[in-house]
Amino acid sequence: MKLTIGFSPCPNDTFIFDAMVNGKIDTGGIEFDYVMEDVETLNLWAEQGRLDITKLSYNTFLHTVNDYALLHSGSALGKGVGPLLVSRQPLDMAEINNFRIAIPGIKTTANLLLTLAFPGAKNKKEMVFSDIESAVLGGGFDAGLMIHEGRFTYHKKGLHKLVDLGEWWEQATGAAIPLGGIVMRRSFDASLCAQVDGIIKESLAFAWRNYPALPTFVTANAQEMEEDVMRSHINLYVNEYSADLGATGRNAIAVLFQKAREAGLLLGEQVPLFY
Repeated sequence: MKLTIGFSPCPNDTFIFDAMVNGKIDTGGIEFDYVMEDVETLNLWAEQGRLDITKLSYNTFLHTVNDYALLHSGSALGKGVGPLLVSRQPLDMAEINNFRIAIPGIKTTANLLLTLAFPGAKNKKEMVFSDIESAVLGGGFDAGLMIHEGRFTYHKKGLHKLVDLGEWWEQATGAAIPLGGIVMRRSFDASLCAQVDGIIKESLAFAWRNYPALPTFVTANAQEMEEDVMRSHINLYVNEYSADLGATGRNAIAVLFQKAREAGLLLGEQVPLFY
């Protein structure tokens, strides 16, 4: 059986999926036809229903939950992992409604958190996340919303942190921050979803058994990232919730849905989040 799967070239994703898509573990006869794309492209494709299994932002999951069910393994979720709003120089946050802000995509969880925290900040422009640092440094924007490795590199470029939206979320809700999850078509039966869930979990376990060695699949797709940044990326975004969301992770996702619904960003009837 062949299933299509999409994930990003970021180290946390390639670290998790390397073993299962490259034949390093037994996948029980399932062949995974994978594609790597920027998270906002994957979000768009999820809305179009293009892939059987895909990484997506939890913000996008809010709007695709009728078509996709969440798997328990593979998520990026935790505390201290939230997006950062940065600028070239300190700015008065009371003026944020007037800021020109570069964001990594309307459908990203980063933008959802920004919207929930500062609903009046609407002067935003989407761009590929890796271009945001340069765009802010070049003066084209007052601020930029940093995700992925941008969390580890912004200060080296002389940028200033205005607000940690992860800290805002944790203080406002007490919950962990759901950034990205792995979903599978609801049209598949629960036994197949459970099998894929187990394969992802074993793929991650394989990666940790061989750590601190970094697979070529990680280094070759890391967009010229320095090795220490790759490791920081993995150590921050790949954690106990990546192996299994557990009760804490499931609660965090439920809280996100609740807050989005309260803010009028989520309409329609509630459906079960998992397969």
